[in-house]
Amino acid sequence: MSNRQKPTIVLVHGAFAESASWNGVVVKLQDQGYPVVGVANPLRSLAGDVGYLREVLAGIEGPIVLAGHSYGGMLISGAATGNKQVKALVYVAAFAPVEGESALELSNKYPGSTLGDTLNPTTLDDGSTDLSIKQELFRQQFAADVPAGEAALMAVTQRPIRDVALSQGAGEPAWRETPSWFLIPAADKNIPLEAQRFMAQRADAREAVELEGASHAVTVSRPLEVANLILAAAKSVR
Repeated sequence: MSNRQKPTIVLVHGAFAESASWNGVVVKLQDQGYPVVGVANPLRSLAGDVGYLREVLAGIEGPIVLAGHSYGGMLISGAATGNKQVKALVYVAAFAPVEGESALELSNKYPGSTLGDTLNPTTLDDGSTDLSIKQELFRQQFAADVPAGEAALMAVTQRPIRDVALSQGAGEPAWRETPSWFLIPAADKNIPLEAQRFMAQRADAREAVELEGASHAVTVSRPLEVANLILAAAKSVR
């Protein structure tokens, strides 16, 4: 299969991360000859972020495999709705909402998230709040299985998310019509394990892979396993 025939794999990062969090995954996808796009997620509002992703997808020719990490799952669920180019959805430690559900609601659906106690809020001029993880707590909360030096860099370069983005309800989800794959890190402290299992089952996932000991930063700590699941989704595209 030539590069031109292969789907473009679009990667969407989540809160407290940035596009480089996919770097290890990107290398492995490119090694297999797939074109890859890493989206810079605005993290400002769910509706606005979904709209931006739709614009990115509109500029891509041919079939697409869309992968989202964490809050990025909210975006791929919304932006792919009605888009016939998107052939597969991959949720990596990610939210997969139904209509009206927010990321905040889903993260609190089951006990286990310890994110709230680690957040550092910054009030914005419009009265909303930017949220980031306190640097000294970043590794234990977000990236416990990432080497300390790399986790320290991630803490410094993390992108804050506006509280509005986490509290806004989702629209109609694309996973009702588009096949989905889920990668679930079993040691995730942001989105509880049971919540991720629930979302994968609800979406009737083609495959749900659980990684023992993996943190929320699974795209950084376990790029091979993440890439392999994305490749499985990509190979399903005909």
